[in-house]
Amino acid sequence: MSEAPRISETEWEVMKIVWSQAPCSAGEIITALQKADPSWHPRTAKAFLNRLVKKEVLGFSKEGRAYVYRPLIHRQECVDAASQSFLERVFGGSLKPMIAHFVQRDKLSPDEIRELRRLLKNPE
Repeated sequence: MSEAPRISETEWEVMKIVWSQAPCSAGEIITALQKADPSWHPRTAKAFLNRLVKKEVLGFSKEGRAYVYRPLIHRQECVDAASQSFLERVFGGSLKPMIAHFVQRDKLSPDEIRELRRLLKNPE
């Protein structure tokens, strides 16, 4: 896959579970979703699993009566795609105004400032 697909906020909730527990059955995913938010309905969860399969973010196999899901892309690929999309949408693709916004909006601790300076000097 050349570019990670965009996934919605709700799809992120499903994927966080799959990334942390894979391989996992639909039942295990639904249980974890309901533990975090009891309003999750099994049909809704299955609909999101199907969406993620169609987007080629998830793969599955049928093991007995259970569908077992595995991520097809790494979490970092989705983080990178979401970060780039946010940067382009909100800050016109420019990193400097985004960093300035967050630095001015949130008071950074001395440790956070040191870490930011270190990252700017040596990004790797």
